Amino acid sequence: MTHTDWKALAATLGPPTRHHVDGGELFLSGRTYPVISPRDESVLAEVADAGQEDVDRAVAAARRAFDHGPWPRLDPLERGGVLLRLAELVETHRCELALLISLEMGKPISDAFGIELRAVVDTLRYYGSLVGRPAGEIPQAGADALALVTREPIGVVAAIVPWNFPLTLGTWKIAPALAAGCTVVLRPSEQTPLSALRLAELASEAGVPPGVLNVVTGQGKLAGTALGLHPDVDVVAFTGSTEVGRHYLRYSADSNLKRVWLELGGKSPNIVFPDAPSLDTAAATAAWGIFFNSGEMCTAPSRLLVHTSVAERVVSAVVERARSLRIGDPLDPATEMGPIATARQFATISTYLSDPEGARLRTGGLSPGGLYLEPTVFDQVAPASRLSREEIFGPVLSVLTFDTTDEAVALANDTDYGLAAGLWTSDLSTAHLVGRQLKAGTVWINCYEEGGLDVPFGGYKQSGNGRDKSLHALEKYTELKTTWIRL
Repeated sequence: MTHTDWKALAATLGPPTRHHVDGGELFLSGRTYPVISPRDESVLAEVADAGQEDVDRAVAAARRAFDHGPWPRLDPLERGGVLLRLAELVETHRCELALLISLEMGKPISDAFGIELRAVVDTLRYYGSLVGRPAGEIPQAGADALALVTREPIGVVAAIVPWNFPLTLGTWKIAPALAAGCTVVLRPSEQTPLSALRLAELASEAGVPPGVLNVVTGQGKLAGTALGLHPDVDVVAFTGSTEVGRHYLRYSADSNLKRVWLELGGKSPNIVFPDAPSLDTAAATAAWGIFFNSGEMCTAPSRLLVHTSVAERVVSAVVERARSLRIGDPLDPATEMGPIATARQFATISTYLSDPEGARLRTGGLSPGGLYLEPTVFDQVAPASRLSREEIFGPVLSVLTFDTTDEAVALANDTDYGLAAGLWTSDLSTAHLVGRQLKAGTVWINCYEEGGLDVPFGGYKQSGNGRDKSLHALEKYTELKTTWIRL
């Protein structure tokens, strides 16, 4: 589709704007808030702003569907069939959903359609095909006894997701939870409610029973806090900032000790040794990693650690790529980098640009207007500076140099976060030894951002706990039960 085609389709959209609860619309608070498109800072829609009563109604619907409804009691293959039908509906409505994401948070339409929606469909198909696992266990219990270890769905899941990958991160939680037999209350970011509400409509069309998947929208902390404290919520699965993640741990302690699974921030190192298989590939990948999705990605390789002997060559190549990126209207298929998702995030990023604490600006640092920002590269970054230590969540790369392998490892691990890391080397021993020392949930060697659904994703340290994707994600929405039988 052309730029003109996407703009024409955008003019025809009429997305849902009310909470999706118990299979239909809900609007008890009477309050709405505007969803602002970063594309042009226009109002996309007025969306329901949840009050306590809206949240209570959504949780009650999920609780009722879990305790008395058919979903947890269905044959796992039947649940899987529903998820597979939902995947087909998402595929059918892929243009519409991609367009909603692009309008809501500024993701280039080519990425929304080709990357995010592909991931959503793949996730639904993966868990739709994985139901019935994990299998139970029959351990040795002696000659006159039988022991059975089984997994049961844990209950009501509150899934709270951010705006940077609204449907990908949403389905990373929804799909395994539903496959396990749980019911869900999804709280999307206030910036991206429209795509989530449309997904819920498609879920109902696919055969998800009323109350099994509910969506509550709203601005501010009310809905998230209410879900975190709610006594009828059994699990909170949260993706977002480390600061907010701490709140959910407190909410659990202050309520019913619900399980809390956290996928939080990152300040990921990307180490380039002088013997990298291709310095040009390492530089191109570093540029793609930090500027993709406008740098609004928790795994973004925001710290480029380069050996002194090749630093200028690598940095110059990254700068050249940054200057060539096409910034513009996210509805233009030729656009490579759209706007920053929110005015608040734009202002946050700007504070780092205005005070780089002695670092040298190599390119970028300016706004061509609106919420758009140039890809930015700083080198000569001090390890103790904010550019090196804090998650910026924008298209800003911080370059540091090292002389020895030990120094590279120390710099890489000198962070409160531990979500991901990359390293580039042709030496197998270096790859293994350094990879083992990096304190990160995912380590990429001679690549970055690779990974299928059958491998877990999550972090060390203050990047969270638990894992999304893979069989491990399915397990976290279950309880283990041991049953002893005397023969």
